[in-house]
Amino acid sequence: MPCETFPIATPTRINNPAIWLFGNRLFHDQSPLEFLSELLLVMASPKRLKESRVEFGSIFPSCDVLHAWRVPDELQYAPKARLNLKLFALMGASRLDSRHETHRTHYQELLERLAASIRVAEPGTEGDVLRTLENLLLGFHGAGSGRTWCAQSFLPLCPELTAAETIWNETAARRERPLSWTDLLQEVRSYFASSKRLFLARGGEVLYLQLCHALRQSPESVAVWVRESKLELTLREQSPVELHTNLERALGSLLGQSPRTLRDIVEFIDTGVETATSTATDMESATPRFVDAGSCASESWQEGYLFAVDLLRLCEAGLDVIERLRMLETACAMQVLRTLCAQSARHSRQDKATEWPGYRFALSAPDETNAAVKRLSRHTARLAERLIYHAVRSEDVPPLPHPRPSDKDLKEADRRYGSKLFTAMAKRIGLLVPRRGAGARFTLDERLLRYLVVTTIPVGSRLTYERFKALVEARHGLVADGGGLARASRWADGAHEVSFGDDVGGWLREMLSAAGMLITLSDSCSLVENPAAQRGRAR
Repeated sequence: MPCETFPIATPTRINNPAIWLFGNRLFHDQSPLEFLSELLLVMASPKRLKESRVEFGSIFPSCDVLHAWRVPDELQYAPKARLNLKLFALMGASRLDSRHETHRTHYQELLERLAASIRVAEPGTEGDVLRTLENLLLGFHGAGSGRTWCAQSFLPLCPELTAAETIWNETAARRERPLSWTDLLQEVRSYFASSKRLFLARGGEVLYLQLCHALRQSPESVAVWVRESKLELTLREQSPVELHTNLERALGSLLGQSPRTLRDIVEFIDTGVETATSTATDMESATPRFVDAGSCASESWQEGYLFAVDLLRLCEAGLDVIERLRMLETACAMQVLRTLCAQSARHSRQDKATEWPGYRFALSAPDETNAAVKRLSRHTARLAERLIYHAVRSEDVPPLPHPRPSDKDLKEADRRYGSKLFTAMAKRIGLLVPRRGAGARFTLDERLLRYLVVTTIPVGSRLTYERFKALVEARHGLVADGGGLARASRWADGAHEVSFGDDVGGWLREMLSAAGMLITLSDSCSLVENPAAQRGRAR
């Protein structure tokens, strides 16, 4: 089948098959937190459709705009750099050799201006207030320890803590020798690069576009897919219009949940005491600086639809702020893995005919002793890489009339955008162990297990243990019991009669019980309960 993209028909790097296949772009060096940060940055920024000039400040375009959206109308958004905020909060946590003299000078100027704006009961304690604020914001440090201060990021707890990637160009500074912060701002694009995409590498943009593409599908196509894939979504989740409405509201609540005082302080530090920096970095010809948001694979709307349901359930669950953030981070990582594998199953020459999502991965216990299970888990882990490897080399990627990729292009696709990305991401979240060395196998830790429960079971509900396992298999291709392992073996090798011993997969039941998420009614019947209380009203 042809590999088409949404919303643009010609990705920038048409010689890289992985960009056609998975979107522009899912990248090896982008961490799960950076995927989430970039996703929320797109959601929180002003957006527009480039050709039709439709602008919107909401999280998603309206349903009318989504349905009228046609290729090649690119999505653009206007992210803020927030250099003043990063300088104030993160320069102290950056390497000494990365602090240019102009940075130090401007940092001192910021401190002086902020101190002059502070009104305290005891004169002379303004410095204490500044140190408290600096320590507070440093506590929201997210990714990038060891980088230059401007290339680091915050935990995306609110829109004011999301920022575009900015890379300090040390080579240009050594060559030009700027004397002041004003000199930097006059040639801001030369000194602070905002288009390198080294850490916020467009992966969050791909996830956002998958959501948009999923929400513009017809109710009929969604209903058929849900029924045939045995996903058992609720009625409100099966309706793209209702899902759009509820997800817009839930994500809006998520982005606005931080105390207004904190948000005001952050915004004041960034723009309230000095506006020239934000004007230079965020504006272009007196208008917001918009950047292109790339593309996703058109076929990936199904993965995007499940991702939308996952986000809705996480936003509505009664989780504390930090736990919800970590769960959302895991959701982004699991979505990357699902995208890589589901798309590869559609296009791989080695495709094994099987039910959605097109692959089966054998889970093993953290301390697995069953040699057959461990061997199968390792085998399916290797086959995951092989599945992606063959998909990247499919004859319909990229589609004609684009030229066939060279050997160099294919190796680059494997190393940074394909099979190695899958392995690195799965190891980062603990789905593949060990992190180093040979013999990697699939497993679950407590954090991943809780994520699967919260996103698989609607908040406030219960499922039988057997239904829970079936839905995890349908949503993620993960299997743990005898029947599921046999299906994984059949997908991997075509073997039909496989025995793994008595009570294989009992470790999963024990983990659920230890976590307080399993209710045992009898020897033959148990219920898995979502422990997260509902925040919003379900229909």
